[in-house]
Amino acid sequence: MRFSGRIFFVTEDQTLIRRQLDGENLPWDPARPLALRDAISTDELTPAWTCFHYDEKLGDYCLTGLRGDVVKPGDVRKAGFEVIVSGTSKGCGSSRETAPFSEKVCGIRLVIAKSIEKIYGQNAINIGLLTSTDFGLIPRIAAGEDIPLEELTAGLDPISRAIAACGGLFALSKARQAGRVSIAVAAHAPRPMTMVEKIVARHAVVDPQTGRLGVDAVAPGDSLFVRTDVRFTHEYVTPMADALLRGALGPDARIEDPDSVYAFRDHLTFLARVMPEAKKKQGLLDLAEGLATTQRAVTERQGIRLYAESPKGGAEAICHNAVVEDIALPGQIVTGTDSHTCMAGVLGCFAFGVGATDMANAWVSKEIRVRVPETVRFTLRGRLGRAVAAKDVMLHILAQDFWRGGGGIGKVLEFTGDGVYALPMDERATLTNMAVEAGGFTGIIAPDDVCVQRLARSRGLSAEIIRAGVVTSDPDARYAYDFAIDLAAVPPMVATPGDPRNGVPLGRMPEGVRVDIAYGGSCTGGKQADMDMYAAILGRALADGRRVAPGVRLYLQFGSQKIRDYAVARGYPAIFERAGAEILGPSCGACINAGPGASSDPHQVTVSSQNRNFNGRSGPGKVYLASPYTVAAAAITGFIGPHTLDGFDDIAAVPLPMGSAGHAEPIR
Repeated sequence: MRFSGRIFFVTEDQTLIRRQLDGENLPWDPARPLALRDAISTDELTPAWTCFHYDEKLGDYCLTGLRGDVVKPGDVRKAGFEVIVSGTSKGCGSSRETAPFSEKVCGIRLVIAKSIEKIYGQNAINIGLLTSTDFGLIPRIAAGEDIPLEELTAGLDPISRAIAACGGLFALSKARQAGRVSIAVAAHAPRPMTMVEKIVARHAVVDPQTGRLGVDAVAPGDSLFVRTDVRFTHEYVTPMADALLRGALGPDARIEDPDSVYAFRDHLTFLARVMPEAKKKQGLLDLAEGLATTQRAVTERQGIRLYAESPKGGAEAICHNAVVEDIALPGQIVTGTDSHTCMAGVLGCFAFGVGATDMANAWVSKEIRVRVPETVRFTLRGRLGRAVAAKDVMLHILAQDFWRGGGGIGKVLEFTGDGVYALPMDERATLTNMAVEAGGFTGIIAPDDVCVQRLARSRGLSAEIIRAGVVTSDPDARYAYDFAIDLAAVPPMVATPGDPRNGVPLGRMPEGVRVDIAYGGSCTGGKQADMDMYAAILGRALADGRRVAPGVRLYLQFGSQKIRDYAVARGYPAIFERAGAEILGPSCGACINAGPGASSDPHQVTVSSQNRNFNGRSGPGKVYLASPYTVAAAAITGFIGPHTLDGFDDIAAVPLPMGSAGHAEPIR
């Protein structure tokens, strides 16, 4: 391949970015490399509001969310770039396929970065956008040298190379079904395996024509297709996946096994309340509402379950909360078009996010491609301190150099130890939910009796049926890394704006960062245990004669209607309202800048229990991430700092449910 277009170096220097957009070509000198931007998120590549489009119009908005607002609509498309270069963790954050798609339709043919996040990289290959971590290509491209395709796909797994050779994922899928292309599953003698390796081995597609599944063993690095148990989309992605499906297979293409497919109207439920009038006049609200209309038509045509809006207000549920509450079971493979699909790992599932093309293909094949990941084991010991939550544990983990440097990209985070099993299910779910913020493939926890009994009660199934699906790691399974954490030593944490990996102990924060907005919600911060934490802090404040501080707006949002019912049964809404909070029905909402709690001014400061705080993620302001305890306390005190939890720091960690007969170990 030869690249005749320009090379775009996305640097920390905004002036250099602007000069390139205006026509200047920067030289590349490996001896004096440019300061390239790290952690360019998918929110920066295609901000949430641009995802109302899912066609070539996205090219107008490529990188318009980049920190510093230096890229304006149409800039990248007009500049004539064919190669784009950046630092570590390119494509972190959301699984939205709109991000690489916007680059491709701008004319970008090759993405070069020091490291590339797993979902973004897979989405790019699916649509024919090449990726590489080889910076030695840059001078050769600049010199006009022909680069063999084999070099550009070096390091990719065999399936990704086959997709490139066939011209796309759908083309490869058709060739496999017809028997023209075979993807060999590596043969291994039985070996000790981790939980995820066992689940993959059980679901491995041996013969796509007969549907034969299962191999004795797999090992990290193996590339194969696996049969999914659960597939879901939300309104941002359902229309795009449907368009891809019908474009590839015709207007009458049908979803295979629609009873295992779900759709959610959960992301844009409250968008009309916060979208600026200028954007409404551009027709963006109509486009957004059109996504929901199209999604409903797809679900009716295909006969799949739609979690829609609720008469109680908001959505029936955020997808991840519903998957854990209603749908997934231990030992299953769960795929969704959202990066936080990994939350279902709390049930002992192999759960992960995929893009629109992967999902459209899985709708008809039930298959998803997997490169067997390495697993990192976290052994958690002891008990959390007072006013400390699982969110603090994750912010503590993410702040370590290993994760900040991209060491976790594509890896499974397996949590075990007596400290894990001392946590209630909702707190465990925070750990698995935020595994993707480490760049991880997924997070997973082996079920114990607390998990089994909760599922038995909520699903109407016998405990024996649920236990039959439980998978645990072999005692002598091999792990890429082992980490041990003493929960008693984890302090209250906060992640400073820009990246969830910017964690610092709350006690080391500057004295009193003033807060304008406190938001408690999202899939991560809107669970039952989170409501317990908000109520504990706000109840204490009311007892002391205190309410939400002047100038602060506190929003508390349920993750599902079942969580709302839980809170109502305990009288929490009365506590929340008396303290001065605004209560919201279920929706992703402010977490994706699509509901109350999002900032409207770059000078506003938000403290939030959501899972990520990339630039522009929740409006133009600055977002600090914290636990539900800290969010509620900051709303009362009016600031984030060393003394935010003063007067609240004797509140105990959320306990296991009353009467739970939990093991301090997984079921074997």
